[in-house]
Amino acid sequence: MEVSATGDAARAVGTHLPTLVSDKVASRLSAQDATLWGADAQAEAEVRLGWTALHETSRSLLEPLARLRAELLAEGIDRVVLCGMGGSSLAPEVITGTHGAQLVVLDGTDPGQVRRALDGDLRSTVVVVSSKSGTTLETDSQRRTFEAAFTAAGIDAARRMVVVTDPGSPLQQQAAEAGYRAVFEADPTVGGRFSALSAFGLVPSALAGVDVEELLEEAAAVAPFFAEDSEANPALVLGAALGGTEPLRDKVVIVDAGSGLFHLGDWAEQLVAESTGKAGTGLLPVVAETGAPELDSPAPDVLPVLLTPLADEDDSDADEAAAATTEVTVSGTLGGTLLLWEHAVAVAGRLLGINPFDQPDVEAAKAATRTLLDETPGPPPPAFTDSGVEVRASKGLLTGASSVGEAVERLLAEIGEDGYLAVMAYLDREGRAADVLDDTRAGLAARTGRPVTFGWGPRFLHSTGQLHKGGPAVGVFLQITASPRAHVDIPGRDFDFTTLISAQAAGDARVLAELGRPVLRLHVTSPDALSWLAGLLGGPAPS
Repeated sequence: MEVSATGDAARAVGTHLPTLVSDKVASRLSAQDATLWGADAQAEAEVRLGWTALHETSRSLLEPLARLRAELLAEGIDRVVLCGMGGSSLAPEVITGTHGAQLVVLDGTDPGQVRRALDGDLRSTVVVVSSKSGTTLETDSQRRTFEAAFTAAGIDAARRMVVVTDPGSPLQQQAAEAGYRAVFEADPTVGGRFSALSAFGLVPSALAGVDVEELLEEAAAVAPFFAEDSEANPALVLGAALGGTEPLRDKVVIVDAGSGLFHLGDWAEQLVAESTGKAGTGLLPVVAETGAPELDSPAPDVLPVLLTPLADEDDSDADEAAAATTEVTVSGTLGGTLLLWEHAVAVAGRLLGINPFDQPDVEAAKAATRTLLDETPGPPPPAFTDSGVEVRASKGLLTGASSVGEAVERLLAEIGEDGYLAVMAYLDREGRAADVLDDTRAGLAARTGRPVTFGWGPRFLHSTGQLHKGGPAVGVFLQITASPRAHVDIPGRDFDFTTLISAQAAGDARVLAELGRPVLRLHVTSPDALSWLAGLLGGPAPS
């Protein structure tokens, strides 16, 4: 495990490490001391620190997981579909991707994505339903849909359903009543974004063929170092670099520089955003590509974090050349790196003066979605339509605009010198839209000279959505929606997936607008319109 810091990040480490060591933050965190974040956070922390020991406590899962996988393979069942949101899906996606295992991750409500998961070979499919409560709207809808699909195909649905949930949850009770094949209880003292090494991360990964014992061994190998009250502790170094720069570099641009860890940035994005984005403060994670515009002469509020492979030898010349720049590099095994970031974010929360274990603003968008589903109102009329794109916006944003290009310019003009742009695409993240919008983030970052995030809805609502609403009020928001071409009903509900994703987009926009955030909503009505829009967004500003 290696963590290094240069420039302002190194100065933050030098400033804060002595105090972190003298306050015994590392050993107290590993001992699950709930007082580390102050009196206001103590009650929450007392029931949210089980993650520090998961590399040991999760070992009881290994034997039943191996037995279940063997049973499934003997029955010809080797296709694993995971229905889950946020921490329930992000960690398994990283784990299986890093190990080259096949896992179908269904973490959205776009009908095209749902239909693709349903169209796989159901005869060889087992579905893992992951939710702490089971009441998560997306996951419940996905579960209902797969149960009905199995039944329609003449397959015993209960024998194909595996559940990961907290003890005594509504989902556990439901699974028991329905006779689901297996129920794995997760540690209730672990929050979703800290659950990578819990049943939520291990069950789908193991069933997909990953040696999860190796993952736990990797974490166990470095856990003792994270518990040391030492200035060499890499978790303290990373935590100080993340939360201790002065002035705060609160736009954390995460770039994979050959780490070999599949989409680790997407997992770290949720961990950082939900843990720190509240009470008007927070660190904005920006998952970017190599050569991202944000890394060309980084702005004073940008902290570059590079995920690198473990080096065999030190390159002193390179270290000297980089000393004047501000940068953090992180490298390690997958299990060790997951545990590293969890410890570091908890340390950063202490430095930022926030409770890293709550997410007070996540519920707002969910409540707005439920209201819209109950009321089922039609969408408000667009302010205007241009080239197959319907344009809507928060109050006052479109003054004087009569084209999509002008509307986008009005939104971008709202970005302050310390602001950011969040692109929120409520589209099929695995379909054509992913290819069409591939260069949009980088293009807008180059155009604005400011950090730009890109999130697929509703997936990001369980990640950066907390920071959008609870963090610093410096973001502007570009929402892209479309009319889905696929149609998928949700059994037992009076709405389908098209209605659901539309309500989620509208609810998110409503909450942001009510908080005074500038929101531009662009609804494309055809595939050609999406291509045109992508060209407009990703290209240079009009002269």
